[in-house]
Amino acid sequence: MIKKLIAMVAFVLAATATLEAQEIKWMTFDEAIAAQKKKPKKIFIDVYTNWCGPCKMLANNTFTNKDLAKYVNENYYPVKFNGEGNEVVNYQGQKFENKGYDPSKANTRNSTHPLTAYMQVQAYPTMMFLDEKSDLITSITSYMSPTQLELYLKMFATNDYQKIKTQDEFQIYQSKFKPTFKN
Repeated sequence: MIKKLIAMVAFVLAATATLEAQEIKWMTFDEAIAAQKKKPKKIFIDVYTNWCGPCKMLANNTFTNKDLAKYVNENYYPVKFNGEGNEVVNYQGQKFENKGYDPSKANTRNSTHPLTAYMQVQAYPTMMFLDEKSDLITSITSYMSPTQLELYLKMFATNDYQKIKTQDEFQIYQSKFKPTFKN
């Protein structure tokens, strides 16, 4: 009886660990910057809003992909940032605070967060890639499937983007890229 109980507990713990490994371990912006100072790694930011349909599709369809989640967790400090939220962010020596945030509008259009404007986010969802010094590499705006996003995640994580200087070179890179994330 005790052996069966121990075996069941071990199974549940293993299943829980597997489930956790399949989820992106989102951080706040400030947590990612602090982690980056201790151990340099690129930052991946999902800039979303509560009312944005494509943002919800990213959250439900793309970011739940176990291969993508594992890759993001291993290669980036992932940040989920509400572009119209009230999170206080310290970035590049500045404090960004959304003083126009209205809690009664939490699920509708709200005041744009000053960091969103500072980072020149024009639409939602926007996914941003920061280098190991927290400097912006680039932003990508739109919904993407796991395999579409895989190209960018790997291109920036491996620094392949530094070898690409023209649109033609990017198209060649894209045509040769073989996605490995399962849908």
